[in-house]
Amino acid sequence: MNDLQFGGGFIGIVIAAILIVILLIIFLRFVPVGLWVTAYFSGVKVGIGTLIGMRLRRVNPHRIIRPLIKATKAGLSLSTNQLEAHYLAGGNVDRVIDALIASQRAEIDLEFEKAAAIDLAGRDVFEAVQVSVNPKVIETPKVSAVAQNGIELIVKAKVTVRANIERLVGGAGEDTIIARVGEGIVTTVGSSEKHEEVLENPDSMSQTVLKKGLDSGTAFEILSIDIADVDVGRNIGAQLQTDQSEADKNIAQAKAEERRSMAIAQEQEMRAEVVQAESKVPLAMAEALRQGNLGVMDYYKLQNVESDTEMRKSISGQADQSENE
Repeated sequence: MNDLQFGGGFIGIVIAAILIVILLIIFLRFVPVGLWVTAYFSGVKVGIGTLIGMRLRRVNPHRIIRPLIKATKAGLSLSTNQLEAHYLAGGNVDRVIDALIASQRAEIDLEFEKAAAIDLAGRDVFEAVQVSVNPKVIETPKVSAVAQNGIELIVKAKVTVRANIERLVGGAGEDTIIARVGEGIVTTVGSSEKHEEVLENPDSMSQTVLKKGLDSGTAFEILSIDIADVDVGRNIGAQLQTDQSEADKNIAQAKAEERRSMAIAQEQEMRAEVVQAESKVPLAMAEALRQGNLGVMDYYKLQNVESDTEMRKSISGQADQSENE
């Protein structure tokens, strides 16, 4: 009996131990104790209840606490509520913290709310801070422009820009800068009387484009525009004249063909009228015979004249054919 009691107690202890282990595993999985320890020794004061609350709000504590540790070590004063709110809004907390640290090192005035707004606007706030410190070069595609003398120039430019933090939210991007620079190049080349003027002084394009204030309303500030390459393309003026001449020739041919068709139609119409008139001659002759206005002998004479005429035509046609051979 004692052995059975001892065996039953041992089994109970094992089951209880297994349950405790399972509960401990679930607890450690639900509550990131390791993350709490790391935060505590990093100087970030966050409670276990806060971490459990993040789990209940379906927020990954690692996405909040690790950036907060990084910010605290950099001397930034932020709270878990700020980071959690940005995370729930769909923002990238880690990139925002990196941007704040970079702006602090570069002595750029950037608040967390501004950085979060830039991030939520879909822009890479960390890259924007980098570009504001270290300007980037935007290379435009080849721009085709035609001078007044009809010669095409193919221009390629490099635009040095610096990010404007204040205009990142709502400001236009790189595509707008490229489009405006291309438009300025086309305008400058198009206003030149000869393409040689542009080739002699390509800086005129840069100066003209810079004076237009192309960076207004964009997220960048244009520092310089450098013409990287200028190539001479086709003679557009001559090609247009050739195309116009070809078009005029086609129009003239079409009009001539129209007149020819009208003449043929008119000729056929006249022949039809002749045939129609000739078809009425026998009727008129029959009517004349019936009324006595034309005698039988007169009719025979007329037939003889027609036969003689046909014979003469036949002889004349054979003679002409012999001469041609």
